[in-house]
Parts: sequence; structure tokens; C-alpha cells
Amino acid sequence: MFKHFISLQWKSFWRSASLSSGIWMKVFMGFWALYFIMMMMGGSFIVYKYINKELCLDPLEVVNRFLIYWWAFDLIFRYALQKMPVINIKPLLILPFSKNKIVSFALGKTIFSFFNIIHGFFFVPFSILLIVEGDAPLLNVVLWNIGLIGLVYANNFLNILLNNKDNLIYIVAGIIALLGGLHYFGYFDITQYTAPFFQGLYESKFLFVLPIITAIVFYGIAFKSFVKDLYLDAGLATKSKSVKTENLEWLDRFGKTAIFLKNDIKLIKRNKRARTTVIVSAMFLFYGLLFLTGAVEAYEGPVWKIFAGIFVSGGFLMSFGQFVPSWDSSYYPLMMSQNIKYREYLSSKWWLMVMATFISTILASGYLYFGWEAYLAVVVGAIYNMGVNSHVVLWAGAYVKTPIDLTSNKKAFGDKQAFNIKTLMLSLPKLALPMILYAIGHYAYSPYAGYLLVAVSGIAGFAFRNMVFDKIERIYRTEKYKTIWAYKQKK
Repeated sequence: MFKHFISLQWKSFWRSASLSSGIWMKVFMGFWALYFIMMMMGGSFIVYKYINKELCLDPLEVVNRFLIYWWAFDLIFRYALQKMPVINIKPLLILPFSKNKIVSFALGKTIFSFFNIIHGFFFVPFSILLIVEGDAPLLNVVLWNIGLIGLVYANNFLNILLNNKDNLIYIVAGIIALLGGLHYFGYFDITQYTAPFFQGLYESKFLFVLPIITAIVFYGIAFKSFVKDLYLDAGLATKSKSVKTENLEWLDRFGKTAIFLKNDIKLIKRNKRARTTVIVSAMFLFYGLLFLTGAVEAYEGPVWKIFAGIFVSGGFLMSFGQFVPSWDSSYYPLMMSQNIKYREYLSSKWWLMVMATFISTILASGYLYFGWEAYLAVVVGAIYNMGVNSHVVLWAGAYVKTPIDLTSNKKAFGDKQAFNIKTLMLSLPKLALPMILYAIGHYAYSPYAGYLLVAVSGIAGFAFRNMVFDKIERIYRTEKYKTIWAYKQKK
């Protein structure tokens, strides 16, 4: 039976209308997967040597102490990125396939998910070092790994159960962030209470069974939940709820553009996919901790600072802007039949991204704690984002014809149809150009000269805004009917 399901999935991929983009996207993701695998394997050796040689501590005990954060981060990361098991069930339900087997195959697909396998590239080399250099008993190390595997798959099935339960995952993330802050500042150390459990997976001969049982229980609950909802009319019923209107009169100063601005703000507040995008963009605020704090030695090069500044201030611009005009795909054909000027429509998106970038820059002022130069990189990155990247993402959006389901978080981090040669080429000015400009100024004169070059290029973007908008508007008009046709296609 599973052989038939695999055959159907294989044919679905190769007969897809987006086959070429799908192949390129998989190749692209393959390179990233290889990168993370190498990072995890290298990290296992670095962590072991650093703890053992530099800190003169037991590597296993130190790792077990912080595994609670690993577990929590894995769950949150999965919720944000891991795709849910998806099968086109409508044609299957009228065929002689049992619901149990359909659900078993769907859940079984997640077992081989990259999010499950990637952990092994850290823990397996780390375990080998424990046995070879630390003289750790083989049986104990094996049981410890089995327990960790149980925790990984417990997270896998728990993530499925938490799907579309945003409030719960936000509460979990908030609690972990609070505990991490209390631990960092020395008020409360949660690891004192969790480390004995993870150490027990190594020392005890029976404790490893608990994570395995937990994973099985979560699988059973997820299985029953999927079987219960596996019928053709699932999800057709709608819930009625009261809503309130908002005038957003403070936006009227933008003239006719205000109409579209109000529509976008209401879209973000009322739709799940748009709200998720805002949350994703907020996560970009913490991206600079890898580059601007000296936490990662590989990222201490001067050019990486401006790279971090672009990401910290441009989270919303990159996550929301990449899908303009796809946010309006459900009513785009109707909108294009009205007397609407493209300039007003595009200006509203531009102003929304500029305002969001400005707010992100204010929120990122916490980087002043690491020195005013760290925050200077964020400010300069924001100027470049508002002056240059805001235009680039609008330009690239003309070639991204991916309809968006505003009621679902599916593919909230991207879509294979958004990946093509044109959007790839247009992505280079967003990251490569500011790094090149900064490098020229930095190595030719001083770091401040590098920042000045990047800032001046952003200001130039403001100066030539009308000229750039004329070109972008012409491109949108050229792609208009192709976009309308793409939005009418059923995926």
C-alpha cells in the first residue's frame, strides 16, 4: 500500500506544472542542507574540544545541562519551518484505501524529515568522541542517544498537534525566553532541575524508555486526530464571530495611498498567514546576536556587520515584501478591473515596508548594549533597506506569481514558485551590494567610510525614487495578465 502512495507522490512531483522551479528549489535547499550538516558535524568536535580542553569540564555533563534549551528551540524552530504532512486526500477517499493507512503514510513521511535527521550529525560524532577520548561506556552512550532520539520524535509529533495553535507555541516561546533571561542574568537557573533528567538518560539503564513512550503517545494522539478529521467535508464549516471596524484615520495623510495602507494593516491583523509573517520578521531582530556580539568567531569579519544590519532592520521587508502582490491574490483580478493606479498600489506597499523598517530599527536599539558601532550597522542597514531594498523587493515581486492562502501558515517562509532566475538575480543587490560597498570603504579608508558608502547608496535610492517607481510600474503592467492568470490556477 505504501508503495502506491510513494508512486503517487513521485508522479505528482514530476508532472507538476512547476517542475523546473521545483527542481531548482530542491537543489538550492540541498546546498543549504549540506551546509547545516557540515556545521553540525564541525560543531560537535568544536564543542567537545572546547569544553574538555579549554574549560576542563566533562563535555557530557555540560551538554546535558543545556539540552533543555535545545529541546525548546527545536520545538519552536519546527513550528515555524517544518511543513505539516500533506496528502491530496480527496481522490484517495473514494478509492479502496483505509483511512488508517492514509494517515500512517502521512505521519510516516515526517519520520524522515530533515528536522529529525539533522540532530544526528551533532550527537553521533559527539558520542564517538565520548567513547574514544572520554572512555565512556558504549552501552550508556547508546542509551543516551536512544533517549535523545525519543525526544526528537516527541517534538516531531507534538509539533503536528500544535499546528494552528499559535497561542500555545507563543506561550512556550515566552516561557523559554523568560527562563533563558533569568538564567543569563543569574536570577534562576532552570538547568539545575532539568540536567539530572538528561544525565539520567546516560547513567540509568531504564530512563531512556520515558522519551520513547512520550513519542509513541504523541504519535497515537496525532494519528487519532488525523483519522477523526479525514473526510471530504472536513474544514468546510466556518465559525461565526463578531468583528469590529477600524477607520485608521491617522493614515489619511497619505492621500489615495491610504486606502491600500489601511487594507494591508487590516489584512495583517485579521489573517493567520500575514500575522505569522510579522512574527517571523520580529525574529530577525535577534539575528544580529550572531554577528554583532562576537558570539561566533567565524562571523567576526567587518563585512558581516553590515550583513547583520540589513537582516535585523529588514525582517518585515524581506518576509512580507517578497510576496507583493501575492498578498492580494484572492481578489487581485477584481482589483485590476477597477480604476486603480499601479503607482498608488505600489506606493502603499513601499510605505508599509518603510514604516516597518523604521519600527524595527527603533526596536533594535538594544544593540547599543554591545556598543554604538553595533547599532550603527543596524541604522545604516535600515537606510539601505528603505532606500534600495524596498524598491528591489517590489521589483522582484512582479515575477513572483504565487497565490497565498491567508487562512493557513503553510509555506509561511517561502514557496518554490517564488524561486526563479529573475528573483535570484534581483536578490543580489539586497545583500551582496551593501557588503561590497562596505568592504570598499572599510579596506580603502576606514569602517566609517564603509558605513558612509552604504548610507549614501540608500539616500540615493530616496532621491531617484520616482524614476525607479516608473520602471517598476511598467514591469507590473507588462506582467499584469500573466499574474492574473497565475492567481486563477488551482495548486
